[in-house]
Amino acid sequence: MKILVTGGAGFIGSALVRYLIQQTTDEVVNVDKLTYAGNLESLATVSASERYAFEQVDICDRDEMERIFAQYQPDAVMHLAAESHVDRSIDGPAAFIQTNIVGTYTLLETARSYWNQLAGEAKERFRFHHISTDEVYGDLEGMDDLFIEETPYAPSSPYSASKASSDHLVRSWYRTYGLPVVLTNCSNNYGPYHFPEKLIPLMILNALEGKPLPVYGSGCQIRDWLYVDDHVRALYRVLTTGRSGETYNIGGHNEKKNIEVVAAICALLEELVPQKPCGVQRYADLIHHVQDRPGHDFRYAINAAKIERELGWTPHESFESGLRKTVQWYLDNQLWCQHVQDGTYQRQRLGNAPVVRVG
Repeated sequence: MKILVTGGAGFIGSALVRYLIQQTTDEVVNVDKLTYAGNLESLATVSASERYAFEQVDICDRDEMERIFAQYQPDAVMHLAAESHVDRSIDGPAAFIQTNIVGTYTLLETARSYWNQLAGEAKERFRFHHISTDEVYGDLEGMDDLFIEETPYAPSSPYSASKASSDHLVRSWYRTYGLPVVLTNCSNNYGPYHFPEKLIPLMILNALEGKPLPVYGSGCQIRDWLYVDDHVRALYRVLTTGRSGETYNIGGHNEKKNIEVVAAICALLEELVPQKPCGVQRYADLIHHVQDRPGHDFRYAINAAKIERELGWTPHESFESGLRKTVQWYLDNQLWCQHVQDGTYQRQRLGNAPVVRVG
């Protein structure tokens, strides 16, 4: 296949692109605006492939998106481009409305126009895969409850509300226009190349520098943690074998309190980096509880039985094995971290990065 991936320079998007190039024979067209969270250094291992192309384009730009569809003639779209940080959505929701809602609408309309002019087998095999989040469901009340595909939406933040809106748009383009779509809603991802504003990389890098480890409120908020490489395997499985019009929830079967996650990171660093920053006796001493954020959901947890039952996917990594791999990756890739922290990676937006095009 030739797959158009939006947001392929982001955390999950870059993991997906690396998987597609390294583990399949498919061709990939990566469309990314390169906002602050887009990092071409995360694609260094695959960017020279003849099966890879990069286009620095905003998905809200209809003319450019039509050009890309016409030029590359994709067999499928995997739509990950989104503003995704909850705190940033609280401080400035406008960008989330624009990218997550207007951008998804623009992409749907471009894809529909392109799909309508296809014929025969090409039209039959085309798929639009929309990648979303479990945050659209709000939070769970009981400790035994789990999100299923039919759980009513109750988003709590501007971010999750914008993602819920985009989910509704995708479903309506399937119901109204017949556009062949599949949707996935995933739990919290973690792993290599994660932008340092997120919980796990932030804790790792702060601890290595002897900085406070800020934990919202009591830290008892519960999340289901999904290793990013497990997630992208699931995404490809859904794209290639999922039923059109269906939604599949993807979870890691790893519910942890935030404070437990931070404590586990500290314990791994005690083992892997016993030589601590000056003045630090234990990494756990750096934990610092801060005021909780507004509208903070208490618990997310995914029931992933449908994707296991219908498509045969289960996660490979436990939280313990995935977290160890993640911490070790950050220890082994300090230059990548440094470039993110000092802003060096942003120079790629000046057009200095080479563009490789799929033929």
